[in-house]
Amino acid sequence: MFNPTREEVRRFFCDTWKKKTEGHILAPLEIIAGDWMEQHPEYHIVLADPEGALAQDYTPERGETNPFLHLSMHLSISEQISIDQPPGIRQVSETLTKKLGSAHEAQHLMMECLGQVMWEAQREGGQLSPEKYLEALKKLV
Repeated sequence: MFNPTREEVRRFFCDTWKKKTEGHILAPLEIIAGDWMEQHPEYHIVLADPEGALAQDYTPERGETNPFLHLSMHLSISEQISIDQPPGIRQVSETLTKKLGSAHEAQHLMMECLGQVMWEAQREGGQLSPEKYLEALKKLV
């Protein structure tokens, strides 16, 4: 399983943003990431400053959203939907997108479910439960 460091994640997004804004050819994962970055103009300044991005800490106490966590979750959910894993997530996404009229807003709600089950898994020292995740997702629709 791929488990990148904080620095690797931040470099991936900053490098991808640089390549995208300069018109370079992107790998498939970079295309998806670039599309999500485009939909978050509030992160463009951070993405354009790799060294600043590496040094910045985002803590709940400061009331800041971590743009790299946010974009990583978009990327994860997009991948989950593309392979329908856990089984049923694609249908939930399609239904929620139709209900809200926006795939972006649908993913933001789905992100809350993913964040919750991730937090529970960390708290309990176990693995993320796909069943709990899908159960929470289904409550959205």
